[in-house]
Amino acid sequence: MTSAQEIQAVTFGLGAEIFAVPVTLVREILDYRETFRIPGGPDYLLGLTDMRGEGVTTIDFRLRLGLPAAEPTPATRILVVDIPLEDRVLVLGLVVDRVIEVTSFRADQMSAAPDVGVRWPSDYIGGVVKREEGFTVLVDMARIFTTEDVAQLSAPMAIPAAQPA
Repeated sequence: MTSAQEIQAVTFGLGAEIFAVPVTLVREILDYRETFRIPGGPDYLLGLTDMRGEGVTTIDFRLRLGLPAAEPTPATRILVVDIPLEDRVLVLGLVVDRVIEVTSFRADQMSAAPDVGVRWPSDYIGGVVKREEGFTVLVDMARIFTTEDVAQLSAPMAIPAAQPA
């Protein structure tokens, strides 16, 4: 049982950095697989991932945060999240280096986002938690994408039918 003072979150790694998103936003965690490429999108847009017949727009979360690209490894995962927007929910697959755990943070453990010393814009940060193993950054998913980003990422897309051999 969790109290109102706790946030349950899924933690994941991008390089040496540890991030978290509230577990309430996580729809599914998928093993990494190649996406169906979509031309003409932003550099971080990888394409569509098939999730039980549904095409999920998938992005390289490293690139979206301004971190350098990395080759997928056996630990690479696709974190499928629901991003609440003003008028709808955007379902998005985030390619992350590894998923670490589901954990809880107490509200009094969280501090505000720092304004300096980070490699990504601090307005993406919902808070920072100091843990034994270092800092964990809680990502504010609703603020990470601009209106233009959302328009590009939420355009209706479908997984194309397989071509005959």
